[in-house]
Amino acid sequence: MSIPNRSQQRKDMVSLLERMGISDSRVLQAMGIVERHLFVPEFYRFQQHGDPYGDYPLPIGCDQTISQPFVVAYMLEKMKLIPGEKVLEIGTGSGYVAAVLDEMGVEVFTIEIIPELARRATQALSSRVHLLPGDGYSGWQEKAPFDAIIISCAPTEIPRILIGQLKENGRMILPVGKFSQRLVILKRKDGKIQLKEDLAVRFVPMVKSRK
Repeated sequence: MSIPNRSQQRKDMVSLLERMGISDSRVLQAMGIVERHLFVPEFYRFQQHGDPYGDYPLPIGCDQTISQPFVVAYMLEKMKLIPGEKVLEIGTGSGYVAAVLDEMGVEVFTIEIIPELARRATQALSSRVHLLPGDGYSGWQEKAPFDAIIISCAPTEIPRILIGQLKENGRMILPVGKFSQRLVILKRKDGKIQLKEDLAVRFVPMVKSRK
């Protein structure tokens, strides 16, 4: 079996993202560097079973997926991240989004409720990334407040406790809904919450601890 040219695949992915309207150079640069194929099961690393750089989600086990590149890029671009900011991600999954955030130079805190995925992501991610196995609905109060919160799974309504972990001028992006989902973008400004609905999306549900 021939080994794909991963560098060229990343360049092609970035070119596609640019054609689809992504313009944040730091998002594009980071996604052009992070080796996305290392964050999917080995079965999907070859095009016979699904291109890890194709613009579609792929299964990663435990009934979870790695999001399509465009959605990842779109969400990160909307957050207008600045190097050095503190960012909380809910739903580590494969670890890919956390790796892209790390490459963008922000301080990454990420939470994963499924133990097997948390274990795998810990092995795949840099030691700079702070990973907490646990319930994302509770956030990470000990590390709050955050400049930005990115939720990579869909609750049926916005978790209020996470809004409380945003800094002043902090922002959050998340998919909301069960059968019909839309990205929602929030900003905390002058102690109030500004909210707007955005792109229609499809994410796996946000899982809550049964404890």
